[in-house]
Amino acid sequence: MAFDPQREDYQRMGLRFARSLDSLSPSEAQRAFNSFSRRFARDRDSLPQSDSDRAFHLVSMAAKLIDYELPFADDEEGSNIIERGRSLLDEATSLDPLCFDAIRMKAAADCPSFESFLAYLNDRSEEVRRSCREQQARALEKGDDERAALEANIALRPYLRWLSTQAEQALICGRNKQSIEFAQKAFETDLHDSADVRFTAALAYAKIEDEQGLEALAKGRHGLQFARRPNDAWLQLARIALAHKQRDFGVAEQILDDMTHLYPHVEESLIRQIELPDGVFARLAVKPYSEDELVLAISESTVLLQEGREPNGRGVLGAWITEQAAKRLPQAVLSLLAAEKRLYQQGGQR
Repeated sequence: MAFDPQREDYQRMGLRFARSLDSLSPSEAQRAFNSFSRRFARDRDSLPQSDSDRAFHLVSMAAKLIDYELPFADDEEGSNIIERGRSLLDEATSLDPLCFDAIRMKAAADCPSFESFLAYLNDRSEEVRRSCREQQARALEKGDDERAALEANIALRPYLRWLSTQAEQALICGRNKQSIEFAQKAFETDLHDSADVRFTAALAYAKIEDEQGLEALAKGRHGLQFARRPNDAWLQLARIALAHKQRDFGVAEQILDDMTHLYPHVEESLIRQIELPDGVFARLAVKPYSEDELVLAISESTVLLQEGREPNGRGVLGAWITEQAAKRLPQAVLSLLAAEKRLYQQGGQR
């Protein structure tokens, strides 16, 4: 999965450090670079860095708190995490007024509604694109080696994350065609889709019942070069949604069966249908085809699963998927899931 903030922080600092060694001989540079990982972990301030590097480090710290720790914190701890995260983002924008990741993350908290957040993102999108493109051009002027290519790639990532967030927010707001338009902009900017915007686009195509558009996306039209096969959980759930709407239940069940060969504990995850808060920095960085990825995809697919509420509180598709998943599990596992659900409900009532 794309955009691990800690990994990106390491890459930025590694590039800065490597460029600081250009005046040394190859053997001297190698000896110096051998110490980089230790110094990055234990004595970061001893490494060469710009204000933009320091700002991104603060963003990575805020992302770890907000995206990876806050969802599992109790109320008191959660309040402290939110306050600390906000402080880090404020410091990041004071160091680098063009730290668009921090700007976007702060806006996510400040905007009173999904619609207002989407409007804010739309208003500043061109400014972000222009700034990131300028930084990308300056990076490419430094040469045509791997370092220049990586620096140019990193320079463009805040804009890709901005577009990805626009696509996600448009989907949440029910503006499905607009969500696809933002995804197309991301694809035009990055043919490899480093931001994994296609996952959001797949759900949007299912919402407007555009099967041809969905399959064209899966095949990588317009020169798209995805690193993975078109069988991820987002795409498969979108296909299930379309088959279900067409009452082609045999096809929908076959896709469910296919998912069981790709992901662990598919049935249990489909029965739980846990909703997670969206990542603020970016979609959470999880291992491809892992249970975590499946849970994340199911959570984001709530826009499909909860259409047309059933008496059990789930949508028509969500209820059907629950029923189909239950058929594939032994009774002992179903009993455990039922007990888990009762405990969860009791906890929510206290």
